[in-house]
Amino acid sequence: MMMLGRTLFAQDKVIDTTLILNINGIKQVIKLKGNNREAPFLLYLHGAGGNNYSLIENGNRLTSELQKHFVVALWDQRDYGKTYQLNHSLRPVTLKLMEDDSNAVIDSIMKISNRKKLFIVAHSAGCVLGMDVAQKHPELVSALVEISPPVNSIESQKMRLDTLKEHYKNVNNTRAITELSTVKIPARDFQSLFIMYIWQTDFAGEPVPDSVREQIKPVLKEWMQSPAASLSNEVFNMNFFKQYPIIKCPVYFFIGRNDFLTNASLSEQYYKRLKTPKKQLFWFEKSAHAVPDTETDLMQDRIINYILP
Repeated sequence: MMMLGRTLFAQDKVIDTTLILNINGIKQVIKLKGNNREAPFLLYLHGAGGNNYSLIENGNRLTSELQKHFVVALWDQRDYGKTYQLNHSLRPVTLKLMEDDSNAVIDSIMKISNRKKLFIVAHSAGCVLGMDVAQKHPELVSALVEISPPVNSIESQKMRLDTLKEHYKNVNNTRAITELSTVKIPARDFQSLFIMYIWQTDFAGEPVPDSVREQIKPVLKEWMQSPAASLSNEVFNMNFFKQYPIIKCPVYFFIGRNDFLTNASLSEQYYKRLKTPKKQLFWFEKSAHAVPDTETDLMQDRIINYILP
């Protein structure tokens, strides 16, 4: 293990430290930021994306207010951001490996900081890691915040397809109707994924011209061969209703009202069914799936004023 920047044991209250930890065969980068090193710890688990995405680089934008009340741990996961720049994964990136990574990261930062509990904020695919920690080690978790969780992606995809078909039937878009009729659920083949992407993007108000379609095809094909796609397939097949019926620590849900990627109504159903010592659902009326990006200030406010106390 190496530490860069200010040491954790500096005399001033502010903490701004980069940790490089040896985790499951590779070096992984974690940034610790906060105005008071004695504040509670909060681990942010980002969702799926491209290798270039760095939570560390986006940390101030997403957590500037949280840093006034927590020591925020910003972790660029295996094959993402700063960790990816430092070294690539030497093993296939599976959900089991990512769960092992997250548990090892938590164990390391809690030993370094001499803490017994922490808060976890997880977004999208990161919610799976958050649920895994909460299920296995609820005694470590002061509270888990699940933002846009993929509670049942197959059912969510089916609901999304039905919504698209109904919409384009109502507006009499024959091309959309014809193309969407070819989609097979679960949509994991190239053609089905491509058609779903085209029309859900159009549905969101961003029509895709034919010229752009041709540019998207090779990008999607390349992504389908990537480790991120393999991990995405594992998350896609999960069902929180069956796998996480009981969580023995407080769980809070942040749901975008317009999220039909991880369907908002499914998330609400799961919230109602989940057995936990304490739970609450917060709606984000201006958001779809990307709550942290679209309502950043409100997200932080809810954590600071409703969950931290």
